[in-house]
Amino acid sequence: MGCHLAAVFGYISFIGFVVGPLVVWFLKKGEDEFIDEQGKEAVNFQLSMILYYIGAAILSLVLIGIPILIGLFIFQLVEIILGSVRAKEGVSYKYPLTIRFIS
Repeated sequence: MGCHLAAVFGYISFIGFVVGPLVVWFLKKGEDEFIDEQGKEAVNFQLSMILYYIGAAILSLVLIGIPILIGLFIFQLVEIILGSVRAKEGVSYKYPLTIRFIS
């Protein structure tokens, strides 16, 4: 659950989206296989979201990216909450639209 919720630090500092889950994952991955799996999932999702934000920011130059940025913001927040709740319940959660950088 901590790996998923740590991404909330990204709303304070953009780099926190990746650094928060990455730090929690590195500290806890040896304790349990479930923590390792969910940590990878959270980090992969945040890395993917950064790429999507970059693409939307570029599209903002032609104005179509502004609603996409707003949608990404809402989507990311909802997914962080869903992932945290599922992890708290002990259920493995796979984020949609995630590129698997870490396997």
